[in-house]
Parts: sequence; structure tokens; C-alpha cells
Amino acid sequence: MTLSAQNSAGIQTLLDAEREAQKIVQKAREYRTKRVKDARSEAQKEIEEYRKEKDDEFKKFEKEHSSGNKKAEEDANKEADVKVKEIQSIGEKSGSKVVDQLLAAVTDVKPEPPRGRD
Repeated sequence: MTLSAQNSAGIQTLLDAEREAQKIVQKAREYRTKRVKDARSEAQKEIEEYRKEKDDEFKKFEKEHSSGNKKAEEDANKEADVKVKEIQSIGEKSGSKVVDQLLAAVTDVKPEPPRGRD
């Protein structure tokens, strides 16, 4: 082989090596891009699972506490109904007496002179 042929073969070997290196770099970039997409997808899936878990916890908490409020409200309504009935029965029993006393107080005026200061 002549020097020119050796140089040409050496250059060709370098070009082949460079092409091979470019292929390796391209594959590495494609792999990296795929891994980034996979990581995003997996992270999104984990976020959704976490969000669902926390949403379920919140719904459970809300259900537990709202049922307690409903019970307290029902108890308060029952107690209020009992008091209203009690007041109504007292009104029925002595309502006319109270009206008579009010009328008497308004109609039977007994004026008194003001008391002096001592």
C-alpha cells in the first residue's frame, strides 16, 4: 500500500468510526427522550393516585363530621320542638289570665305624685 492509499484507508476508518459514534449518540438521545417521557408519565400516574387517595380521605373525613353535625342539628330541633310545645301548653293554660292582668294594668290607672328626694 502506498502512503496515499494508507491515508485514504485511515480517513475512511475515521469516517466510519464517526458515523458509528453519531449512531450511538442518536440512540442515546432517543433513549434519554424516551426515559424522560416515561418518567413524566409515571410521575403523572403517581400524582393522580396521590390525589385520589387524599380526595378519598377528605370525603371520609367530611362524611364523618357532617353526620355528627346532622345528629346535633336533629337533637337541637327535637329539643326546640319540646320547648315550643311546653310554651304553647303554658300559654293555653294561663294565657287568658295574663291578658286580663295586662288589661287591668293598662286600664286601672292609679296616678301617684312623684316622690321627693330625701
